Amino acid sequence: MRIGMVGLGKMGNNMRQRIRNGGHEVVGYDRNPEVSDVGSLAELVGQLTESPRVVWLMLPIDVVNATIEELTPMLSPGDIVIDGGNSKWTWDEIHAEQLAKAGLHFVDVGTSGGVWGLQNGYALMVGGDDADIATCQPIFDALKPEGAFGFVHAGGHGAGHFAKMVHNGIEYGLMQAYAEGWELLEAAKEVTHVKEIFRSWREGTVIRSWLLDLMVQAMEEDEHLDKIEGYAADSGEGRWTVNAAVDYGVAVPTITAALFARFVSQQEDSPAMKMVAAMRNQFGGHAVRTEADAG
Repeated sequence: MRIGMVGLGKMGNNMRQRIRNGGHEVVGYDRNPEVSDVGSLAELVGQLTESPRVVWLMLPIDVVNATIEELTPMLSPGDIVIDGGNSKWTWDEIHAEQLAKAGLHFVDVGTSGGVWGLQNGYALMVGGDDADIATCQPIFDALKPEGAFGFVHAGGHGAGHFAKMVHNGIEYGLMQAYAEGWELLEAAKEVTHVKEIFRSWREGTVIRSWLLDLMVQAMEEDEHLDKIEGYAADSGEGRWTVNAAVDYGVAVPTITAALFARFVSQQEDSPAMKMVAAMRNQFGGHAVRTEADAG
């Protein structure tokens, strides 16, 4: 296939390369000319000669609406727009309806993999119509991890981003539990080898996970996280998860507590949040605040 990729940041750039590694052609556009293949959205669309055209957006949430509006008149009936960024799931049905008026199709994809996706593959949670998913399946197959897992057609429009939102809410809770355990071990005078405890848990325990592996990696780089400020941003999806839980009458106390812990971290330095910040940096390349930044 030959597709367009709009947005070549930390994830989009690596996704473009993984799709190319899978044998497909990608025309990429970004406002940064150093990484862009073309100079404009119009030039990108002009280089997509297959029908239907497929254009994948990997953009910050605040520019998605404007980009879809700009892109719509350039496309032809039957073409497909994919939103693979962290957009709010309630937008997806609106975008699908807007694009349908021009004869265009829409697919929402919750994308997980962070800075490791190029190497390990991306977990894809997809929402949309069966026919559109089938058209885009070769691209999904190139992006997902090898093996049977890592891809799911979650349901109709909005299901992909809803699934990714819940995924990120669970991530909040897991990270908070690991981080609080780390802080407690660091505080215990009886314990002298905290890093080695976490390293030992990587095999044979019920709490082993990739996040645990990343914790150990973070401690290899800065054993007591002395260089990191205990500040962790919340991306928005944690808030959406809690709000959705309220709307559906579902209790999510662990996720809610983890979200509130991040709010606390933004007010004052928190030891546990040093580890949350370190894990976010390890899996997603999210920036950390250092003591020098704080000064």
